[in-house]
Amino acid sequence: MVILEFFLVLIGITALGLLYGGIARKWSARIQRRYGPPFYQNFLDVFKLLGKKNTKSHGVMFALGPVIAFTGIILSLFFLPLGNSRPLLSFEGDIFVLFYLLVIAPLGMALGAGEAANPNATIGIARGLTLMLGYELIFFLSAIAVMVKFNTASLWKIVEIQGTFPKWNLFPFFLSAFAGLIALQGMMGEKPFDLIVAPHEIASGPMVEYNGKYLGLLQLYHAIAIVVETGLFVNVFLGGGSILTFILKTFFVFMLAVTIDNIMPRFRIGQAVKFYWKYPLIISLLGILVVFIWR
Repeated sequence: MVILEFFLVLIGITALGLLYGGIARKWSARIQRRYGPPFYQNFLDVFKLLGKKNTKSHGVMFALGPVIAFTGIILSLFFLPLGNSRPLLSFEGDIFVLFYLLVIAPLGMALGAGEAANPNATIGIARGLTLMLGYELIFFLSAIAVMVKFNTASLWKIVEIQGTFPKWNLFPFFLSAFAGLIALQGMMGEKPFDLIVAPHEIASGPMVEYNGKYLGLLQLYHAIAIVVETGLFVNVFLGGGSILTFILKTFFVFMLAVTIDNIMPRFRIGQAVKFYWKYPLIISLLGILVVFIWR
């Protein structure tokens, strides 16, 4: 039964992430005055890619890269409370583990794409690892304010303490939530922080050499990452909620990021890191200072 529960959660969240991505593609097309693909196009793309044979491989690590990324995001998912249900894996301090697990996927991609020796992939990897120094720190500092206030590092307890609207952490921790939202934009790779992939500049960066089943697995990884990353923000600042409200909140946060993506230009890597280490860093530190004064 436990294995079945893990499997059902994985299938459900993957389908939800693919649906989010498909709706986002349609929404982006409408903003750009195009018709766009159907909302179920991501499902078709994944089925098509997983059914293809891989034409080439650059070595064992090249093949393991997508597997490591997919495994890392799955483990992250199991530590995430989904609505008002406890996470499948939970203990005091699990939010620290979740932050560590979220780093596994980019590192797996770096190891895999690095073996391809494609200059576009190398540039994308360098940008991705550099950008992590910005958004990871900001998001962690934003969550620190909540953990200090409630004296717990359990994500499930943080969800329980908040309860329903208007008791969400968004209101008393507005500064931390705002900084966390900026960090989330970079974590999800949306403009102005989409410089890792940058399709018109470095031809999808780390994914440039991947095709077939490898690329299909990376699309599944991205689908789960959408729900995990937005779900982390929802649980820390928007009170979690029932399964239905959790879905609605994660969808709203994701579509907000997609909307910003469609109206913003792209930063250069130096601009992105300087931006994170300036305004969001100051805002997140002010959020922590407010908590210590409030206590």
